[in-house]
Amino acid sequence: MTETNVNKGSKVSFDDAWRFIVKVGLAAHKYGSTSGRLASFLTSLAKGFGYQGEFKSTPVEISFGLRETPDAQQRVEVMATPPPDIDLDKLARLGDVLNEIKAGTLSLKDANSRIDAIEQIPPPWGKFASMLGYVFTGFGIAPLLGAGWTDTLFAAVFSIITYGIVLLSARLGASAMKWMPLTSALIIGFLATMVKHWVPDLNLVLVIISAVAIILPGYSISLGAGELVTKHLASGLYNLKTGLITLLKQIAGAIIGVRLASIIVTIIAAEPQETVDQKWMLLYFPVLLVGLALAFQVSRRDLPWSVLVSAIAFLGVEAGSEIMNANLGNVLGTIVAVVVANFWARKTGRPASIVLIPAIVMMVSGTIGFRGLATMASGDMALGMHQFFQMFIVALTILVGVVIGFFIVRPEPNL
Repeated sequence: MTETNVNKGSKVSFDDAWRFIVKVGLAAHKYGSTSGRLASFLTSLAKGFGYQGEFKSTPVEISFGLRETPDAQQRVEVMATPPPDIDLDKLARLGDVLNEIKAGTLSLKDANSRIDAIEQIPPPWGKFASMLGYVFTGFGIAPLLGAGWTDTLFAAVFSIITYGIVLLSARLGASAMKWMPLTSALIIGFLATMVKHWVPDLNLVLVIISAVAIILPGYSISLGAGELVTKHLASGLYNLKTGLITLLKQIAGAIIGVRLASIIVTIIAAEPQETVDQKWMLLYFPVLLVGLALAFQVSRRDLPWSVLVSAIAFLGVEAGSEIMNANLGNVLGTIVAVVVANFWARKTGRPASIVLIPAIVMMVSGTIGFRGLATMASGDMALGMHQFFQMFIVALTILVGVVIGFFIVRPEPNL
């Protein structure tokens, strides 16, 4: 087959275009492209091939629709998919292949084989580096939540156990992964409570949250709320439902773990330890950003940019919070992250998601929801409900920031 240059409008056969669009859609969905970005990109890809496409996706299926002319019969197929497993390195590699097609330097035949090969590429960071991603995230987020040094160190240690549970659950299969949010929180809750018997000033809630922070469903909940507002109803409802169920499993696991340990040891009430001094932020905050990049398998090439965008977003959050309140901070931080990510995507031709997802995860509301449910479980319903619903307010502020950011710098159709 001759080389296909999408920008020059080269015509490919309908069947070839259909097969390629389906392959790209399934791969991008698997690696973590959101429903809105995926639909927009596939529509642009179909137009580049000279056809009209209509696409919709949810975390468990993609609807493909393609026609040759406005009056022609549309070919439609709905394909079931496993829930996405975010891998930003593979998403970036897929974006590189598509850029080469647009530039006319890669044929569809070669592109198909390249996309197949992406699936076989090992993660850019091995198991040890991935484990460090969990440790760095736990170590970095604990002080941000108001933990002391002892809390922070135990959160980092327990993050290693969380990573081990995730690995073991993946090996045991789908059923184990389904219950992994509960089992991980249960084990961490049990161990943290045992430690509190000897370290009375340990902050149980902060240690548990920080240790499982990397698997908290805040991103899923925020994404779901955003998709509902932008009328991606099926995907939004699924993400919101999945996130809330995961959150409930985690809080249930934490409560069970704490109660089981309380049967064995006596917990002594004590004043929480002094929080980590803010002057140490120059240490633990960069560690958190690197941890998120490692956990999401951001490639070595993109890691500095991922860390930079997340840091700029955090500065926006801090500035907005100083001007008015935390809600304005979330809006301003998200706007800055979206604008910088879209500029970066335009300059590099790489998917904006690579640098945007870690930045959004840093700001999302899973920890607030976890705290709210934990507070309700302890008997303070009023405060717990306030904290829980604050999670949705945070999600909506992030959505507002995304919309304004897209208005300032309109994103290119990419993954």
